[in-house]
Amino acid sequence: MLQPVALASKRLADYTHIVGRPLVEEIRELAEPLHGRRVVHLSATAFGGGVSEILYTLVPLMRDVGLDVEWQVIYGREEFFNATKVMHNALQGNPQDLTEEQWATWSQYNEMNARELSRGWDVCIVHDPQPAAVFSLAPEKATGWIWRCHIDVSTPNPDTLARLLPYIEGYPETLFHVDAYVPPGMNGNVNIVPPAIDPLAPKNMALSHEDATYVCRQFGIDTERPMICQVSRFDPWKDPLGVIDAYRIVKADRPDVQLALVGSMASDDPEGWDFYNSTLAHADGDPDIHILNNFNNVGAIEVNAFQSLAQVLIQKSTREGFGLTVSEALWKGRPFIGGKVGGIPLQVSDGETGYLVDSVEECAERVGAILDDPQLGRALGLRGKEHVRTNFLTPRYLRDYLKIFREVL
Repeated sequence: MLQPVALASKRLADYTHIVGRPLVEEIRELAEPLHGRRVVHLSATAFGGGVSEILYTLVPLMRDVGLDVEWQVIYGREEFFNATKVMHNALQGNPQDLTEEQWATWSQYNEMNARELSRGWDVCIVHDPQPAAVFSLAPEKATGWIWRCHIDVSTPNPDTLARLLPYIEGYPETLFHVDAYVPPGMNGNVNIVPPAIDPLAPKNMALSHEDATYVCRQFGIDTERPMICQVSRFDPWKDPLGVIDAYRIVKADRPDVQLALVGSMASDDPEGWDFYNSTLAHADGDPDIHILNNFNNVGAIEVNAFQSLAQVLIQKSTREGFGLTVSEALWKGRPFIGGKVGGIPLQVSDGETGYLVDSVEECAERVGAILDDPQLGRALGLRGKEHVRTNFLTPRYLRDYLKIFREVL
């Protein structure tokens, strides 16, 4: 059997004071005819990435409004995740395609997982390319099928996409973050549904200045001096090396500045440790660069503390599916600078709710401007938080899913 993920319970009512009563009532109305429907989410991992973070909140809220929902993790060994990492990078534009042997490995594990998926689901939601072939291999196991793409496939390696397309084009419903990610040749109904963050999760809940200060001090941060922070996986597309370069430009004018690069290592990302070590090497022993991950006891509360205390938050991605860390950063009311790619411009209105940048130099210039003008930083932060409240919190995401379930059934 596939591995079920154990989940805590959550109540939609607890979000009313944040998102407002009209949205909560709309959700309950949409959920009423779906009461008792059996829904399963399939994903590659239960920790260490945006997909799992979303599901830890979304699935309990689906249960709370009356659906019978499970989240199951597919089976895969190192050879499978090595192949799917190449696929993931290729779909985001890397010229290297999978070898024939890696495609065979991908197919073999999909056949195994399709065989192990139990029957009788009303809706099966398949997340990302790792288990994408399950629908074509076992369509009888669910009444309705949805493929949810969490990555930027706007400029893919054409050979990789051509091999994957036959497995995803037939899904009755597909979900993408933005229009630009929808590949030509998709059949069925294509839905544009940006993801969202949980404002009540430990990573996003209100944290006092005193608590944030206490936590950051445990990791050697001098809380009397300004800190720049990026929270993301250690991945070339997130450009932590570029963040270090931007920090060095800023430090030439502001010697008191510090940098924190905070990330998590995921079980389905075999390259993560290599790039983590490259980032350490690029920091070259600078005592004011703090490179931390979940193996240094950095969990959700610690991430919250770093984001809540930083003078400037960065997500200098060069490719990005959506970038939940952007909404997480904005939700803390802190000034934000992000790469002008993927789903980041959807969350940031340049000059209004943060800044969008194309280069190391531009990033450094914007950081300097915010550090020199704290009032500017406060104004950006307040507008950014309200933008997230309206558009990127989990109850809105739940509503969008319920609408699609009603269509697919």
